Amino acid sequence: MEELIERTTTAGICFKDNKVLIGKRVDKGSIACKWEFPGGKNRWGETIEDTLKREFDEELGVDVKVGEELASCDFVNKDTHYTLKAHQIFLDKDIEDLELREHTQLKWEELSALKDYNFADSDMQIIKQLIKKFEDK
Repeated sequence: MEELIERTTTAGICFKDNKVLIGKRVDKGSIACKWEFPGGKNRWGETIEDTLKREFDEELGVDVKVGEELASCDFVNKDTHYTLKAHQIFLDKDIEDLELREHTQLKWEELSALKDYNFADSDMQIIKQLIKKFEDK
């Protein structure tokens, strides 16, 4: 049996007025047309902060500040074991000023409503943890 490759991937969680930023992916790739928290795969040698800053610049043309880790989960996709790390991020622009390079839409949505969206399974695990952390008090 082959050993799985180990990779880290990231999700940026941005809050505004009790809502969270989500994006709908373009119609290509493994999560085509699904909703997600912007972010992406860690490159070898990058810190989580470096990855989130690079991904937000590449996907949305924006600089972000990276805060604390809010949630994480593990999942397997093909021959790779991923650890998804979700960190709070802070934007320096309004979403109307962001460039949609990998998304067809961005929106602010209430955390409790995210379970009704078509997210990848790994993001659904993050959503459950965020709801527990912020709404089940």
